[in-house]
Amino acid sequence: MRHSPIHFSLFFIALQLIFGCTRPDWFVGISGKYNEAYMEFLRGRAGNMDKAILNLENIAQENPTYRDSLTLLGRAYYKKGRYQDAHLILQRAFAVNKDDEIAWLAFGMTQLRLGDNERGLESIKGGLTLLSKTMKDGYRGFSGWDQNATVRSSLNRSALQALKGLDERENLIQQTELLLVRIDEEEWAQRRGKSIDRSIEVGN
Repeated sequence: MRHSPIHFSLFFIALQLIFGCTRPDWFVGISGKYNEAYMEFLRGRAGNMDKAILNLENIAQENPTYRDSLTLLGRAYYKKGRYQDAHLILQRAFAVNKDDEIAWLAFGMTQLRLGDNERGLESIKGGLTLLSKTMKDGYRGFSGWDQNATVRSSLNRSALQALKGLDERENLIQQTELLLVRIDEEEWAQRRGKSIDRSIEVGN
């Protein structure tokens, strides 16, 4: 399910009501830059990748091992069509976490975009394998992850496309891009649910 800009506007209004005039901790310092950058991914097509890149580049200078900031930066470069930059930064992401399934998917797409087709296909297959093993209840720190199986269905379609090899290279890229979108959408839904729960607690 795609979310229109009004959904995000209402979400931020709700946050202001919950936390009052002060900014919550997750908008301060490096964690604040990270969360602001990731919110641009959760906004889908309305996301401002230039803003995300600025925040993530700052984090890369201050603390390059912070969470999956290098992976997000690589994804942001990819979304802007900066494939060489994405290729370089995602290799740095593997130095932080060689089993980062999202980084492997993004890296594989980047390799395909740069014409490194055989290795790109293998990277995507590896990322899909890692994702299928790690994606379960509690994935990315959220209980009740993907209860509607939207992400799982997208994962299965990507896996089937990968099995077809490079004959349908563009379809493989599109399916993998869509899979990452579905993951972002699910995380948005999970974060929104947590915010609603928090507002109920504050109200009580």
